[in-house]
Amino acid sequence: MPSRKQRRRRDKLQRHEYEYVVETEEGEVPLRELKEEGRQPKDGKEPAAGPLDRRGRPIPKPSLNRVLKRAAIFAPILVIFVYLTAGEDLEPVGVVLNAAILLAFFIPFSYLVDVILYRIMSRRAKGR
Repeated sequence: MPSRKQRRRRDKLQRHEYEYVVETEEGEVPLRELKEEGRQPKDGKEPAAGPLDRRGRPIPKPSLNRVLKRAAIFAPILVIFVYLTAGEDLEPVGVVLNAAILLAFFIPFSYLVDVILYRIMSRRAKGR
């Protein structure tokens, strides 16, 4: 089990790889430098203004494009489900039609859930 000093040294090496590091007399990195490191984005872009989730990632605004992608992923699963539960009475055209009707309900409700979650997260972010 590494000692506290060894853990600090290993953490410092992982944080700063081959950069020059200014330390205090006790061998600690000043907190100001650590905070400045956390603010810099990895890809060189400005951080997105808006609510952040618990991981610190920006929450995307609700968009119909994202909902349609989700529906495209969900549609084949829905067709298979309707086919398996319909039995032998329903023809393939009927299976696709039933799945399309279910998707017609799924798309607006999925967008509504995205809007509600975005508003909730925006309020939480403003409260912080």
